[in-house]
Amino acid sequence: MSGLSPARVRLALLALALGGFGIGTTEFVVMGLLDNVARDLLPALYASSHEDAVAQTGWLITAYALGVVVGAPTIAALSARFPRKQLLLWLLVAFTLATVLSAVLPTFELVLVARFVAGLPHGAYFGIATLVAASLMGEGKRGRGVAIVLSGLTIANVVGVPIITLLGQQAGWRVAYLAVASIFALTFVAVALAVPLQPGDPKATLKRELRAFGRSQVWLALLTGAIGFGGFFAVYSYVSPVVTQVTGQSESFVPIALVVIGLGMTLGNLVGGRAADHNVMGTIFVCFGLFVVALASFALTAHTTAGLLISLFVVGGAASALSPAVQSRLMDVAGDSQTLAAAANHAALNLGNSLGAYLGGVTIAAGLGYLSPAIVGLLLCVPGIGLALFSVVLQRRRPIRL
Repeated sequence: MSGLSPARVRLALLALALGGFGIGTTEFVVMGLLDNVARDLLPALYASSHEDAVAQTGWLITAYALGVVVGAPTIAALSARFPRKQLLLWLLVAFTLATVLSAVLPTFELVLVARFVAGLPHGAYFGIATLVAASLMGEGKRGRGVAIVLSGLTIANVVGVPIITLLGQQAGWRVAYLAVASIFALTFVAVALAVPLQPGDPKATLKRELRAFGRSQVWLALLTGAIGFGGFFAVYSYVSPVVTQVTGQSESFVPIALVVIGLGMTLGNLVGGRAADHNVMGTIFVCFGLFVVALASFALTAHTTAGLLISLFVVGGAASALSPAVQSRLMDVAGDSQTLAAAANHAALNLGNSLGAYLGGVTIAAGLGYLSPAIVGLLLCVPGIGLALFSVVLQRRRPIRL
């Protein structure tokens, strides 16, 4: 973006990434507090069946993800013509209020609704923020711009999620969510001060944005991302009980496992962003290959501490590297429906989140054990690879026309 100093660009990108940090924290912190939330909101079920209570508490993960699926395309399609900075600020207000409600509502059912509402602005924020970042970075650095915004989400898994998980374990899960709400409030101030004004697309209409869904390559990219992240969340959603029930570590070890996943995600995101600038589809295939190896390792070695940590690091890295590659692919194939496509990617990823958390919970509730979600992840890799291959074959037969 012309007229901005490098320092101003860095500050703007940092502000956008801080929003990703808050989103990553609000989305993932419940995964380390499943036991705590289940014990508080479902006391009778927790007393009679620990596994059933944990599996039902996993619905909070599913509800947030479904909120993303509903909100991302809806908000993006309706708001593409609005100034991007102002829209980001309104989305941050929505995040703050919904996260406060998650912390204070008294019953499981009401908290479930609050988590759904908290997910609504997720995809639109990331979609708009990545477009702003790509504009700030300039030509040839699009993947890195996307990765910088997403780095907030991955760093949240290194710093925010473990610290706030520890806070939740010590002071209660409700205090943890209030801490997350404060991150969104801080992000509002940072975006207001650091991000330059950037107009929306005055030619954008609902009809034009929805045109993206008429492109087969857009659907293939969205489904590839959804299935890839479905496998990741099948495992990630139930890290807490794996650490305590399978590996045999204490509850205090859960934040350490989350830090390891976060380190893998942070490295994977940075590598994936740079790789996507050189070869988008090649990056997607490599990510799926690493993912298969990591999931198989997790299923076979998570009963040992070393096996658990190594496999979780690679699982996080492979999944996170996939995200900027899929986002870049969507920018390549979406034509002039960029806002909707960018947001729809996060809807797809969170559809995978919802699917993975749900299927992982089903296998656990069926008595197949806390490692069974890794098998779910492996099974999901098969159609993910198949969709990516079909996309390449289709493009060779029918080159993309934008």
